[in-house]
Amino acid sequence: MNSIITETPSIKAAVVHINSIDSSKLSRLLTRILQKLHLKERSFTADEEEKLQSALSLDKQTLHLLLETVSFILEQAVYHNVKAASLKQQLENISISSEKVEVFSHVWSSAGPDVMEKIRQNIFSPQKLDHIGWQLNLQMSRSDQTRLKAPHAVLDLGLRAEDDSQLNSVCVEFNHQELLHFYNQIELIQTQLDSLT
Repeated sequence: MNSIITETPSIKAAVVHINSIDSSKLSRLLTRILQKLHLKERSFTADEEEKLQSALSLDKQTLHLLLETVSFILEQAVYHNVKAASLKQQLENISISSEKVEVFSHVWSSAGPDVMEKIRQNIFSPQKLDHIGWQLNLQMSRSDQTRLKAPHAVLDLGLRAEDDSQLNSVCVEFNHQELLHFYNQIELIQTQLDSLT
């Protein structure tokens, strides 16, 4: 497998600190980061980061470098759907000690599949399409034209936030040409989704 983690100067600096952390503390740190990875929020609050600084004997800047690097490694493992054996090899390539590699591997083996499943089920937008309603409006005339046939489709898209019970409705009106263009775009999206599966 190609390298998913490039050894940059900041990663080299973080590896020194990863190698110096007690294995049990590193295990708890990795577990916590993995638990929060799918939520797209910080793994630790400001108070927890202060406690981590003293527990790991690191200054604030070094702690941030460590947390960002560990998060990056785990995000890459998720993105590339890496198996534990491959992750070990990747970590050894960036000079993480064998003891710490085993910690990463153990935590990844036990918590990784669950995180992968949560991320797969997670949505990328804050709202999901809940329902679609439609109606056809036909304008027969207007003040300057007595004989007019202008069909318009109105789509009612019901959107719901993942954690919300309130339904938001978005209405979109299309003439024939706009609706045809919209349909062709949806067909293109469907074709691309089919090619991925």
